[in-house]
Amino acid sequence: MGRIPPISRSAVAGAKNATVRECRSISMPTPASPLHASPNPDRTIMPFVVTDSCIQCKYTDCVEVCPMDCFRQGPNFLVIVPDNCIDCSMCVPECPVGAIYNETDLPPEQRHFIEINARLAAHPDWQPITRSQAPLPDHESWREVANKLEFLKLA
Repeated sequence: MGRIPPISRSAVAGAKNATVRECRSISMPTPASPLHASPNPDRTIMPFVVTDSCIQCKYTDCVEVCPMDCFRQGPNFLVIVPDNCIDCSMCVPECPVGAIYNETDLPPEQRHFIEINARLAAHPDWQPITRSQAPLPDHESWREVANKLEFLKLA
């Protein structure tokens, strides 16, 4: 079964009179439904993945547009809770460093972030974040740095 494509930003924006609360009340497929089916039952399906570019920057523009409050925050990185994500893609264009990818578009060198996101989304110290906050103090100096995984702080 193929993936259902994400809802376009224009389609969501065109839903006149819809509030975030109304969007949250829409009945969505459960993780056991075909939308979230995986050929490997031990593998987590990640509709969207936060990658290396977020580390040490932690821009939070993305959390403000998420209709399902899917983001969790650690000291210097954000992750998406896979079971909460409705695959709307609204967060993707909001990230100023392009750190968020649809799993199907994830570059091969960033694929390890699938498991990192899933693991940290379940970490008890990583709490929900639903409102934008200021980026980390040195965000500008880290913005163009690649391969920052060694700087990821777990708690």
